[in-house]
Amino acid sequence: MLTPKQIAYEVTKALDEKKGQDLKLLKIDRVSSLADYFLICTGTSNTHVKTLCDYAEYTLEQLGETMLSREGHRGNSWELLDYGTIVVHVFTEEARKFYDLERLWADAEQIDLADIVCPE
Repeated sequence: MLTPKQIAYEVTKALDEKKGQDLKLLKIDRVSSLADYFLICTGTSNTHVKTLCDYAEYTLEQLGETMLSREGHRGNSWELLDYGTIVVHVFTEEARKFYDLERLWADAEQIDLADIVCPE
């Protein structure tokens, strides 16, 4: 069985492979009981957002993780996948700026992804 950290790293790699942009992994377990991690990612279009979410869902399914819920907002400008230990947020650039989760969750620990994602 994988740890929440391993699960978070695997789905981060998956979104990176599919050209997800500006990936941020926040460890929120000390500031919230919602999850252990938030993964935030930007897609280049509404279609890309959906593709990233579908691939994240596929990846997590392969790892044996059960989805609690998947919610979309305004024609795929923001999708959320909740797996209990990790919540994946995929936005269009405009929606990401609007919701600004990094600011809302500024107390969370930001995980260094240098060893996980490929540099541009």
